[in-house]
Amino acid sequence: MTKAEVPGVPLLEVRDLHVEFHTRDGAAKAVNGVSYTVDAGETLAVLGESGSGKSVTAQTIMGILDTPPGKVTGGQVLFRGEDLLTMSEQERRRVRGDKIAMIFQDALSALNPVLSVGYQLGELFRVHRGMSRREARAKAVELMDRVRIPAAKERVNDYPHQFSGGMRQRIMIAMALALEPDVIIADEPTTALDVTVQAQVMDLLAELQRDFHMGLILITHDLGVVADVADKIAVMYAGRIVENAPVHELYKRPAHPYTRGLLDSIPRLDHKGKELYAIKGLPPSLTAIPSGCAFNPRCTQARDVCRSEIPPLLDVTEPDGTPIGGRTSACHFWKETIHG
Repeated sequence: MTKAEVPGVPLLEVRDLHVEFHTRDGAAKAVNGVSYTVDAGETLAVLGESGSGKSVTAQTIMGILDTPPGKVTGGQVLFRGEDLLTMSEQERRRVRGDKIAMIFQDALSALNPVLSVGYQLGELFRVHRGMSRREARAKAVELMDRVRIPAAKERVNDYPHQFSGGMRQRIMIAMALALEPDVIIADEPTTALDVTVQAQVMDLLAELQRDFHMGLILITHDLGVVADVADKIAVMYAGRIVENAPVHELYKRPAHPYTRGLLDSIPRLDHKGKELYAIKGLPPSLTAIPSGCAFNPRCTQARDVCRSEIPPLLDVTEPDGTPIGGRTSACHFWKETIHG
């Protein structure tokens, strides 16, 4: 029995992770005690506004955090029970791409503009699998077919700028899938794509995840993107997770005022002609996070305790006290939010 098959050992676990960036204004606490898990075949959506710590957590998992100015100050990142943060750079390179891969949000910047997409896909097989150029090219064509790029054989020698935004994103997905990793991290994979192409990319990711039985971490600020794809959601605000929930539970009954505000901000057909809701104020500076709950300056439910005490992640229950599986909320008054 492998480590991945041991009951109770997640495929990937982030445990109480802390990351700081040293700036002229002081230490910016970009990630402040984040914990989450993802198993094989499971999709976790990590949701929050820009600057909430979603991408920094992903970069730390991948081992590509810019250090300095970034610095991991605490916590663990466990892959099949082994802490990636204690590995040497050589060991991390063996994990990166082979076991854990990442899809970046800007495909045009992530792809090398002076090399053909076939060369860039094939290089993964030459370096990691020792294939010849001919074998690697054949694998590149196979991958391009797999992510539904039309006329893959004819286009394998094309360059990134010769593809549309949606096709470039499919190439990025193909690169992430190349070595059949156990976990893929997709960082805003549909940014700057139109709605139709967004849906196609998300459907493709969901299909490939089912076929390969991977764990998928989907980083986004768009609740609409994850509704039909994610199994569970972790909502982040100012470097902390403020709510965890199965996806349909969260949409039906949010248990944190920030999550409720995000849901209320989604345009709805039955609100045609009405003013769009927006959460008042701005996220805090990470060098000057408010005392107590970081969301308290923007929260309509805030009280004195919210300004003085940081709320821990509390188990969310039904009104009769029955636990709701997989639900936690970092709000002193979560009962008012979820039960009204």
